[in-house]
Order: sequence, then structure tokens, then C-alpha cells
Amino acid sequence: MSDRREFLKAGGAVLATAAMSARSYAAIVGANDRVRVGVVGSGDRMLGGDIPAFVVSQKEMNFELVAVSDIWSLAREKGAAKIEKLSGYKVDKVRNNDELYARKDVDAVIIATADFQHARHGIEAVNAGRDAYVEKPTAHLMEDARNFRAAVHKSGKIVQVGTQRRSTPSYMRAAEYIQSGKFGDIVMVEMTWNVNQPGRWRRPDVVPLLKEEDTDWRRYQLGVIKEPFDARKYLEFRLFWPYSSGIPDQWLVHQIDTVHWFTGLPHPRSVVANGGIYLWKDGRTNWDTMTAVFDYGPLDDLSKGFQVQYTSRFTNSAGGTKELYYSNGGMIDMDKGTVTPTGGLTAKYAAEMKMQANLLPGLSLGGDKIATDANTGADAQTSANMRNWMECVRSRKTPNASIEAGYSHSIALCMNVAAIQTGLKVTFDEKTQQVMAGGKVYA
Repeated sequence: MSDRREFLKAGGAVLATAAMSARSYAAIVGANDRVRVGVVGSGDRMLGGDIPAFVVSQKEMNFELVAVSDIWSLAREKGAAKIEKLSGYKVDKVRNNDELYARKDVDAVIIATADFQHARHGIEAVNAGRDAYVEKPTAHLMEDARNFRAAVHKSGKIVQVGTQRRSTPSYMRAAEYIQSGKFGDIVMVEMTWNVNQPGRWRRPDVVPLLKEEDTDWRRYQLGVIKEPFDARKYLEFRLFWPYSSGIPDQWLVHQIDTVHWFTGLPHPRSVVANGGIYLWKDGRTNWDTMTAVFDYGPLDDLSKGFQVQYTSRFTNSAGGTKELYYSNGGMIDMDKGTVTPTGGLTAKYAAEMKMQANLLPGLSLGGDKIATDANTGADAQTSANMRNWMECVRSRKTPNASIEAGYSHSIALCMNVAAIQTGLKVTFDEKTQQVMAGGKVYA
């Protein structure tokens, strides 16, 4: 009977919260107006992840896609067709972002362009007075990261970064558990992201379709890069620096972001890295295998801290994607969504030093496998992150994956890139907010 009363109380609380949420939305000027959204970049991530996730919540949140901006004519057509298929309505196609921001019917944008473009396209959006959902990585150049953060703060616009773990329930529970002190001090983190996919980030069927006259190569490079037209560096950009750093840009930022979130630490104290192109000799310049070791801890107390060991490879998929957090009492396995006493201090070995055993109780954080929506193909994590952005556009609250989160993962990313490219131990100057390699500023 008591369980039933608790259930009814909980249900009443949920209904009350929902009513309060509805009232708070209604209290905001324009809260009931439709939010009109433009798409910036109509590539694989936008079509396969962001647009489906948007469609999941668009009706309930009263959001609508109105235009697709892409400098390649074929991509514009594909983007518009995808939106029509999922939403049932047609959208306009514009040739570039100048045309998009000249429109009066665009309140916000979703940005999923090449890795090196995210920060600059984000700056462009907020300076044009638009809220933005900006895919990760936020930036792999510190100058871009600093400029983007400053632009967001100056504009007051709502920016959500595409690190969707921050809107995922099991990760939220893990953050709460660690921050409560129940886990104990983190002593080590092991992260892996392994695949055996020679075609990952390759587009051999699409590359021949891209002709220089059908796009705007100069605009694509954004003044950051000055190279002759290359369809592979346009469509397979993840394989080539400085368009991307590959593994760090694409995968590291998702996982290292959880370290910053769970601990409150703003960035690593140092990074070293090693790796190479060991198998896939297809002209790429970014490594197919990487190991990086990050030192984390209080910036003002080097006697405390822990390592993050990050390994990733394209050449063998054993181990898959893992995020394992260790304390003296046990382990958090984010893949399984569990807390266990694995590896904790047992009674036998504690007694040898006249200590007490230190074993965590087992606990489920709720495993969040990346389920997909049957109607749209949207994954649950991206859908939750997109929904949170929509809510914050209306409430003007800080999103789960804020620009500060994006800035922190950018620091770790830029440090990792510097370690790859110099072979040196890389640090970060807190005062100047610059990456340092060999005692010199790394640009």
C-alpha cells in the first residue's frame, strides 16, 4: 500500500512539473510562436542524425525547418528531400549562409558542417542573431574556440554543442553519483573506440560526383585553408588535416567531455600521444590508430590527480567503445551503465596493511543503448540533446551541452592535436588560454 502511495505521489509530482513547465513556456514572450530553423550543412551527420532528431520533437515543441543552406547543389537537394520525406513539407534551398541569414524567417540554425568549420559557422550564426545547435567538435584550433566562446557570451544566444551524452540519462546519473562522493576519488579512466571499417569516413561513390563548378571551394575553406580543389578533402574531410584531426575530432571529444563533466575539471594538465597510419594506406593523413594519455587533476595541486588512457583504432574492432572509470572501491562501466566493486580493495589485501576493505555496492545507472526511432531513424541520445536545445531556446536557460562544455573539450582536443603533431608533452597555459608544446605556444 505504501508503494502505491509513493507511486501516486511521484506521478502527481510529474504532472505538477509538467504543468509548471507549460506555464513557464506560456509566460515567455513569443513562447507559443513557431521557431523557424535553418539547416547549415547537409552532409551525413545532418541527414542521418540531426534532422531525424529534430523531427522527433518538432511538433510538440512547435519548431519547423524552413531552409537548407549548403554550397554544393547536390547536397542542398538531398537535404530538402530528406526533410520533406520525414516532415511532409517542403523547405527552401539557399546557396550559402549569407543568403540564409538575409532571410527574416530564420530564428535558429542547426550546424553540421566539416569539423574545422564548426566554430566559425557558430560565430556567424550568433553574430547574425540566431540561436544554434552546433555539432562537435567545437574547435580544433584554440583561436577558433576562444572566439566562438566570446561571441556566444557577447550575443547571449542559446548554443547547444552536439555532445549528446550530456542529455543521456545514464550519464546524468553517473555524473550525479560521482559528484556525490559515493564513488570515491577517480584513480584512472580507460577509454576506447575501436572499429574495423576500411570504409569509415570514405565516400568513394560520392567523390566522383562533386565538381568544382557545382560548389564554392573558396567559401568552403573559410580563409583558414588555401589549397587547390580536392573532392576528397571536401567529402572525406575527416581523413585529412587541417580539415579534421580524425580520431580526436570525431571520437575523443565525445568521451573526454564526460571527464570534464563528471569531475568539474576544465581541461587536462598534460597530454602525450603516439600512433600512425598502420593499415589503411589510402592517401589519408590522419592516423588510423592512436593512443593518448591525459593527466587530470586540480590545476593548483599536482599531488592529486589521475590518468585518462585513450586508445582508438580502425584496424580491429575488439573492445568496441568503452568508458571505464575506476576508484579504489570499484568501477563504473558506462557501456553497461553499472557500478560494480570490480578491482576494489578486498578484505584480504586491506588487512595486510591494517586497513578496511573498500568495495562499492553494485548499482545500475540504467544502460542507454542507442535505440532509434522507428519512424525517423533518430537515435535516442541525439534526440534528447536536440530536445534540450529546443527547450532552452524557449526558456533561455543554459543547455546541457553549453558553449563552456564545448570550450573545455576543445582544449583537450587542441592539446591532443599538438601532441600528435609535435611528439612532445603538451600542457595548457591557464592565464593565456594557449596550448604549449616544448615550452612554446603551439598554433
